[in-house]
Amino acid sequence: MTPEEQKLVQERQRARARIMAMILAALVVLFFAITIAKMA
Repeated sequence: MTPEEQKLVQERQRARARIMAMILAALVVLFFAITIAKMA
């Protein structure tokens, strides 16, 4: 694997990791909102 290809793969992995983090954060916020709504 050439250094350029390696860089491309790492960038793709980083982008995927960022998307997964956003999805996880959105689920946490959703769960929190549902919990608050149930208590109210």
